[in-house]
Amino acid sequence: MKVLCTMVCFILFFNFVSYGQERNCGSMEVLDRQIKENPSMLKNMEEIEKQVQEYIRNNANGNGQRAIITIPTVVHVVYRTTTENISDAQVQSQIDVLNADFKALNSDLSLTPSLFTGVIGNPEIEFCLATQDPSGNATTGINRKSTTVTSWGTNDNVKKTAQGGVDPWNAANYLNIWVCNIGGGILGYAQFPGGPASTDGVVLDYRYTGTLGTATAPYHKGRTGTHEVGHWLNLRHIWGDANCGSDLVSDTPVHNTSNGGCPAYPHYSTCSGAPVEMTMNYMDYTYDACMYMFSQGQKTRMRAVLEGSGSRSSLQSSPGCLPPSPQTCNAPAGLSTSNITSTTATSSWTAVSSATSYTFEFKLNSASTWTATTVTTTAVNLTGLTASTAYNTRVRSNCASGPSSYAATVNFTTTAVPSNCTDTYENNNSRNQAKTIPVGSSTTAKIGTSTDKDWFKFSNTSSARNVRVTMTNLPADYDMILYRGNSQVGISENADNNDEQITYNNNQAAATYYVQVYGYNGAFNNTLCYTLLAERSGSAYRLAGEELNLQAEAVKDELLIFPNPASSEITVVVPFGEETEGVLSIMDVTGKVISAQSLIGDKNIKTYEMDLSEFNGGLYFVNFRTSSSTYTQKLVITDKH
Repeated sequence: MKVLCTMVCFILFFNFVSYGQERNCGSMEVLDRQIKENPSMLKNMEEIEKQVQEYIRNNANGNGQRAIITIPTVVHVVYRTTTENISDAQVQSQIDVLNADFKALNSDLSLTPSLFTGVIGNPEIEFCLATQDPSGNATTGINRKSTTVTSWGTNDNVKKTAQGGVDPWNAANYLNIWVCNIGGGILGYAQFPGGPASTDGVVLDYRYTGTLGTATAPYHKGRTGTHEVGHWLNLRHIWGDANCGSDLVSDTPVHNTSNGGCPAYPHYSTCSGAPVEMTMNYMDYTYDACMYMFSQGQKTRMRAVLEGSGSRSSLQSSPGCLPPSPQTCNAPAGLSTSNITSTTATSSWTAVSSATSYTFEFKLNSASTWTATTVTTTAVNLTGLTASTAYNTRVRSNCASGPSSYAATVNFTTTAVPSNCTDTYENNNSRNQAKTIPVGSSTTAKIGTSTDKDWFKFSNTSSARNVRVTMTNLPADYDMILYRGNSQVGISENADNNDEQITYNNNQAAATYYVQVYGYNGAFNNTLCYTLLAERSGSAYRLAGEELNLQAEAVKDELLIFPNPASSEITVVVPFGEETEGVLSIMDVTGKVISAQSLIGDKNIKTYEMDLSEFNGGLYFVNFRTSSSTYTQKLVITDKH
């Protein structure tokens, strides 16, 4: 009970003590914080100390189990820079130091003064880098994690994946060591037995780990690791973290405080009896080169937590350093395809724990040959696919023991090529369903089937009566008709995918115009869209290549108009001769074109009906022009009564 009271007082007294400033160990600072955050930890430590004292009574020299205890160890290298990402060799050098120091095989043990040789302790503990992880998979025992954190301090965030660090492996089976940039002059810190499993382990600064690489003098011989693992195995600082305090070990002299540097022997304590201090003990604060022994009492405390019912006894039965058990190589489950477009898709599956890679294959549904790729991830992005096409996929696992069988084949079909217009304007297949389009801005639409017809409507104004409709970007042979109200006033039927245009110059009142777009002989394209532009103007639109001779009357009598005079409608017979295209226009006596439309002929005389209901009475000229000939006839339109 006296020892327990001493331990409790020593923990509580820690808040009021300032100890040596040479080697800076953060273990007691961390212990103080953890007890404040979780007062029940103090109760846990008291129970552990009861078990330790019982063990000491029964095994005074720590000889309860005469066998070397092996502790599986995982080293988490958490780095921001390449310098912090220490090498495997440097990690191994730290393990080598631990194995020498905790088995009393270190070469500098011979430097121990004769006064203390009789109490040298051999803890008979060794450490191995784990060969299998908590899932039973093979591992090197070195786990690397890149992070953006500049320095970690002693708040245990380096032990938390959510904070940019790494969660510990099962603390019941592994000693977790984190190597990182601690900062603040802290060389390392450890968690004593009795603390939370979620933060259990040792943290070392990358500059004071092992004996190679970034190891920095005078703490370059791996003894920071030895010191902190000593704490992890329930050892206190040799001065008891108090002036002439107790480290709960009977064979270590009482120190008045910590020792730094390399004190000359003998170094006397100022405490009662002025004993010679054991400055070469691993639990002091001297330089690495000047610490090289544990005492038998310290050995007993460490063995107490590792044997029997000790708080760390589960480490003895850990499989962490055993070869991984052979695992069945299972085929991946959950193969599926997502993000499917006309040319791309993503295939993914569930990870197989024993897999080192995966072989993914795909092919056209109609093909017999597979295309294969090997990946270490659980997803593959497919590119360069054909639109509206069925594909097959399959995947297998590749394990150390060999490949698995293929998972069941999964099929998918790519989508059609996306339309190049946002609105296909369906349904607008009749005049009554005509969609209103803006004047002066382009509209894109699609003829999606052989029977599809698109109807649009727009209006002119009293000040902008002249109308022009242009259709461009035709993906097939499309034609169009222009109506003023119910009357057809223009048609454009150019061959192939040529642009279409209807110009209707007039001086009539404002009205609603309708445009019908359709495919010639059922032409269509269910993917690409055409562009339609409706325009209106107060000035007459000039016809391309227009040079009309308004002085001529009839050049020939092949241009026929009847009836003439007319009041509401005329029939015009136009001669194409050897030509296939022409422009039919009506002009007033000033030569202003008030109506014009492009015509497509078949080298024969063709008859057209023209609506005159919106024309005022008077004299007009009807002109038909091809690339080789021009025909003009007078037309008299009578007043409508």
